[in-house]
Amino acid sequence: MSVNLNTPTLAWALLLSASGIMAQGAPEYGPAKGTLVIVGGGSDVGTGIFETFVNKAGGLNAKIVVVPTAGGNRNSDGTVKEYKAEEVLASWKKRGLTNVHMLHTHDAKVADTEQFASVLRDAKAVWFVGGRQWNIVDSYAGTLTFREFHKVLERGGVIGGSSAGATIQGDYLVRGAIAGPDIVMTPEPQHEHGFAFLRKVAIDQHINTRNRWDDIIPVIKKYPNLLGLGLSEGTAIVVTGDRFEVIGKWKVAVHDNTRQYQPWEKPYFVLAAGDVYNMKTRVVEKYGNGSPVPPPVILAPATK
Repeated sequence: MSVNLNTPTLAWALLLSASGIMAQGAPEYGPAKGTLVIVGGGSDVGTGIFETFVNKAGGLNAKIVVVPTAGGNRNSDGTVKEYKAEEVLASWKKRGLTNVHMLHTHDAKVADTEQFASVLRDAKAVWFVGGRQWNIVDSYAGTLTFREFHKVLERGGVIGGSSAGATIQGDYLVRGAIAGPDIVMTPEPQHEHGFAFLRKVAIDQHINTRNRWDDIIPVIKKYPNLLGLGLSEGTAIVVTGDRFEVIGKWKVAVHDNTRQYQPWEKPYFVLAAGDVYNMKTRVVEKYGNGSPVPPPVILAPATK
């Protein structure tokens, strides 16, 4: 029997299994431990998304690592793009974070070193900033840093991200083409795979403001083993194990090809804030009744 190593789930599964990440008995989709906060882009003000991410991490004193790499590795003239930590972290510190760090390199060889990856060893959470998701792949795929991202979850930590930082968390990398974000399915094999924090899933974002509701239909047709998720701006899914809850302002489109649709229907259905969905059983386990009130940020106890 031949095995197709080009399918996104299998390719990353083999890599993760070799690293000991996919433990026996682990959930089929989400992490066995820890939490994912996957945001469709746009502002999170008044949505409770920031508060949820920080609380899951352990509060304002928790060690959080911010990865701005999706913003680009090189400038238009080909020179290496530089990031200043004080600029990248300014908005985080303004919102009260006391132990926040920037992690960035354009060089996968650097990302594969102990010195670079060491900041993740005791991190409680990682946040991937928006931009173009293929830049994140170029810098970290297959490196020690990539493995340390997964270990944050293994310790019960949190991985979050918005826009490109949402898509990178999936299995198939939607809009991974260097040529532009309007290309939903990249022709570049090295940019077909996300980091599979959420396995067997393809994630799109900005679906409301950029009219992307139907865009990942071809992805699911080509890879019918995948579940497709389209996230609106100011909207997130909070993943624990095989379940996620929708929080925020708007809607999440679920492209589930095991579900029977009428001929006049789109091949997806829509969830709103408060809804809870089981990706393994493909069942909506709870329907919400409106947007949640943003929870207060809980301060983690001081450590000696």
